[in-house]
Amino acid sequence: MLALILATCAALAAADDQALRSPWNVREHIPLDEFTVQCHRGAGALSPENSVEAFEIAWKLGAIPEADLRTSRDGVIVAFHDNDFRRILPDAPAELRQQAVEDLAWSELAQLDIGAWKGERFAGQRIPRMIDVYEMLKRRPDRRFYIDVKNVDLDQLAKESAGVHRQLILASTKYDVIRQWKRLAPQSETLHWMGGSETELAARLAALRKTGFADVTQLQIHVRTAADGSITPREQFLLDAGEELRRHGVLFQVLAWERKDPEIHWRLMDLGVASFATDYPDVVMQAVRDYYARQDRAPTP
Repeated sequence: MLALILATCAALAAADDQALRSPWNVREHIPLDEFTVQCHRGAGALSPENSVEAFEIAWKLGAIPEADLRTSRDGVIVAFHDNDFRRILPDAPAELRQQAVEDLAWSELAQLDIGAWKGERFAGQRIPRMIDVYEMLKRRPDRRFYIDVKNVDLDQLAKESAGVHRQLILASTKYDVIRQWKRLAPQSETLHWMGGSETELAARLAALRKTGFADVTQLQIHVRTAADGSITPREQFLLDAGEELRRHGVLFQVLAWERKDPEIHWRLMDLGVASFATDYPDVVMQAVRDYYARQDRAPTP
């Protein structure tokens, strides 16, 4: 039995040695304190999502919060993710729960408690206006902020955020939105995010290739894990994508779908990934720190 166990361990070690690894490694090119982790909906797993409190948690962790932007009935851009209030306001009257940000005026939105659903200690948190978030950013020019546009007028967004364009990273799955935004806010960064099958991803990358990845400063790919541990897209696909993105000066970001364990993030960094998006910024930030500290994760020559 002992011999079998030792043989199995040796086989696993050999397999690990043969695992694909990129000759480019983030640890050798990006200082740890500059590593970018995007926090979905602020730090929505740790605090009510898209709240000022969630944004502050993300920044304190050394990560960058993301907000989902929608526009009220009277033209106020706010941070809110869902199409309606059913999930965030479970105890509200049915009529209100079925409505959306676009159905209410700012004076009505400002009264909604978006924290109580997550626990009594979060009760009283409110939907933030983005013009107030911009003022927060002005006071801390070292901070950056992702904005994922759901239902906003880009011209209005650009005008209202003019004082903090350098701190913003506009995120969209629509390339035409990214190109329009760069015309309106050339000092802002952009994130083009995409999921789907490897075939779909290849087609989208091919379309971007024709423009030389114009106006894209970051690109995010969703990676899913099968029951047998294999990932989609394949490791070779990620290696090739990372190499191409680096040639164009584009930061390669990955969202490890429904995973927060360190192992998947170490594996992805071995493949040349240089940034992550996550719902679990505390766990992922620690995984990144551990990876930088573990010399045995260094790529093979």
